[in-house]
Amino acid sequence: MAAAARHSTLDFLLSAPADCNAVLKGLQPVFQEQGMTETIHNWEDHGYLATYINKNGSFSNLRIYPHGLVLVDLQSHSDDMKGRDEIDHLLNKIEEKMKELFHSSIKRVKRLPAIVRGEAIDRYWPTADGRLVEYDIDEVVYDEESPYQNIKILHSKQFGNILILSGDVNLAESDLAYTQAIMGSGKEDYTGKEVLILGGGDGGILYEIVKLKPKMVTMVEIDQMVIDGCKKYMRKTCGDVLDNLKGECYQVLIEDCVPVLKRYAKEGRMFDYVINDLTAVPISTSPEEDSTWEFLRLILDLSMKVLKHDGKYFTQGNCINLTEALTLYEEQLGRLYCPVEFSKETVCVPSYMELWVFYAIWKTRTEV
Repeated sequence: MAAAARHSTLDFLLSAPADCNAVLKGLQPVFQEQGMTETIHNWEDHGYLATYINKNGSFSNLRIYPHGLVLVDLQSHSDDMKGRDEIDHLLNKIEEKMKELFHSSIKRVKRLPAIVRGEAIDRYWPTADGRLVEYDIDEVVYDEESPYQNIKILHSKQFGNILILSGDVNLAESDLAYTQAIMGSGKEDYTGKEVLILGGGDGGILYEIVKLKPKMVTMVEIDQMVIDGCKKYMRKTCGDVLDNLKGECYQVLIEDCVPVLKRYAKEGRMFDYVINDLTAVPISTSPEEDSTWEFLRLILDLSMKVLKHDGKYFTQGNCINLTEALTLYEEQLGRLYCPVEFSKETVCVPSYMELWVFYAIWKTRTEV
């Protein structure tokens, strides 16, 4: 397998407009010492772009902006220690030269860890609000395509095994806080209660609720392969509840939850708790155009039809920074077939590396 590409960056922010020609002439010897071939583009009022190419295929871009921003991007394909040392040496020489030439006018120097691209193990996953996170992933534990989604379970040194569905970080073995929050954060009494879980294929909610001696828990999960992967590789989360689809006080249905909800509503079956672990609130702020919003509204309405008058519906929202999407979700709650009230709670979910909003929803008490 070819070595992965390493992309290193070094940024200088000057306190005054840059003398582009002086920066270029000052740094040229550093690149020339490496035997790199130079190509220069000059845009007069827009500064310089100098490209330096090495015989081994590595290259560096030096971008000099007149307003005082100097950017160095260096890409190499060598992943051995010697190659990394050579890159570090070059970046050190550039930094030393810039400080020598412009020490009095350098406002900030920023050097980020290298981004590794094309590696066998993908360590980069975006947060819900679009920030890039590099996880300490060291092993691909499970990677399968089901009829519904891509299923990955990756091992993190900090968080244990992490379930990732179609590119979205779902749950890690470290994330008991998520499971507790979507169950009501310890404020609910599940003893002798009827509970319906929508989704939840990782088994975390089911495992925790079964401990609380409910009358019966019904979990509806469409993807058998999620269950298969999690019962083998996420046992710190699910325990042994996924080993069998039926237990003393629970059953797991491998079905689409929409027809199940419609069937239960038609039969008049009611639950004390409905826990929706299907999907987060959509990031899209166009509920009229996004099919995920339509699905979300359908699930809400059907869930209210099978929820007892004094029951509660729990679900995740999304990242606390997505205020517009969360506000739209709350507006949808006012459009259900029956009036509802809600409360929300913000919880730190370890592997998400962001604060996450959870909702508790119940029918307005005057509803009969």
